[in-house]
Amino acid sequence: VQLQASGGGLVQAGGSLRLSCAASGRTFSSHYMAWFRQAPGKEREFVAGISWNSGWTYYADSVKGRFTISRDKAKNTVYLQMDSLKSEDTAVYYCAAKMLTTAAVTTASNYDSWGQGTQVTVSS
Repeated sequence: VQLQASGGGLVQAGGSLRLSCAASGRTFSSHYMAWFRQAPGKEREFVAGISWNSGWTYYADSVKGRFTISRDKAKNTVYLQMDSLKSEDTAVYYCAAKMLTTAAVTTASNYDSWGQGTQVTVSS
């Protein structure tokens, strides 16, 4: 699976951004797709995930109610709509994919495909 992330940028606190992750290389009906982020000096952390086939979603508590993950099967693309952005959301955001198994969706090491990352900077 090849993943290409885009959509990052500079935004003021309270603003919005939408990230996109274009996937290619195979069919994704058995995959789980997710967004992670990594701020300087911090570990990569789970942000949100979605089951490609069912559309079931899961969010980190820190973004629940502000971020929305979705997928467009026709375009093989996963989106992360980020609203009410805060300065603490500043990070490099990565999209990731793994087979849908019992392995925890919040653990980065369980994912075997990663996009290149896109920088999100929120100014206060």
